[in-house]
Amino acid sequence: MSDQAGNTRADAALEAERDEAAAELTGTETDTVATEAAVTGGVVVGHDDSDHARDALVWAAALAERASWPLHVVRAWRIVTAPQPASWEPGYVPPLADYEAAVQADLEADVVAVLGAERAAGVTCHVVHAAPAQALIEAARGADLLVVGARGRGGFAGLLLGSVSDQVTRHAPCAVTVVRDGGEG
Repeated sequence: MSDQAGNTRADAALEAERDEAAAELTGTETDTVATEAAVTGGVVVGHDDSDHARDALVWAAALAERASWPLHVVRAWRIVTAPQPASWEPGYVPPLADYEAAVQADLEADVVAVLGAERAAGVTCHVVHAAPAQALIEAARGADLLVVGARGRGGFAGLLLGSVSDQVTRHAPCAVTVVRDGGEG
């Protein structure tokens, strides 16, 4: 398979994910949830609460501290991946903003669990209603470095790279580091 054919398929997959995420947004709800992370410099790390994402977060935090760069943690989400918001009850579907708040709370708790409260206090957490690769590539536009784990929650354990890490290494507008198992900072 040629690189051009592989890139064409990758671009088509990314476009399909964008369309699927956009289909969840209707009416004025697009104004109430973030569809991209605004980053101005520093390290962006993708986090989906997988073991690989935790390793990437530890590595990225250590680098950001050594370089005195800001650390931005990005979690992409959709309704099907979001935790149930507190406002959920049978027969009632909460607004997207409630799902976004639940994802934000989960991400912040995960960052504290991995880094500790003191280190997590200086971290900026972004939750983005978009496909994971799209969210990270767009956040990387303002970053100095993008860090991802080798694989996330989906995919096959035998692969060297997951689909998101493969996409960002091909399309990110800044340097990318892929942290493999047990990456230490």
